[in-house]
Amino acid sequence: MLQSLRPAVGSFLLLTLLTGIAYPLLVTGISQTLMPAQANGSLIIQAGKPVGSTLIGQSFSDPKYFWGRPSATGPVANNAGASSGSNLGPTNPALLDAIKARVQTLHDADPSNTLPIPVDLVTTSGSGLDPHISPAAAAYQLPRVARLRHLDAKVLSKLIAEHTQGRQFGILGEPRVNVLALNLALDAAR
Repeated sequence: MLQSLRPAVGSFLLLTLLTGIAYPLLVTGISQTLMPAQANGSLIIQAGKPVGSTLIGQSFSDPKYFWGRPSATGPVANNAGASSGSNLGPTNPALLDAIKARVQTLHDADPSNTLPIPVDLVTTSGSGLDPHISPAAAAYQLPRVARLRHLDAKVLSKLIAEHTQGRQFGILGEPRVNVLALNLALDAAR
């Protein structure tokens, strides 16, 4: 029995060293060398302190800011530890009620805005943590933010354009605007 136990324990220790220590150290070292910002969470730093990540949505409820996609995490919005989809199907009454409430919130924040509401302002993303909105969602909110901040709409439109990222590699995904980066630039513009 001891003869069959020795190889098993030896294999366990060897695999633990390789897959539990050596491989993670190698991958961490490579990622820290080749792409340190991404390896450390793509944090946005201001005055030496992290204010958020470009990868995780932030909650903005003040009407003078651009709002991101609704979060599917609960009870705390944009909680990366609780990332998941809403798992509500298109005919689920709870989804329809949530969308109606979000539409009402947008109308209450800017009653004079009669533009069609972009779908990404009333639906959650697959992870529930999306940090981006579409350029159309930013444009929809432009009149409200410009009015409340007493900014010229053309200046704000230019700021949105500067923060619009194109398709990845020119073909993947859709153009998008990082809400946190846009709101930080908006604060800096004042």
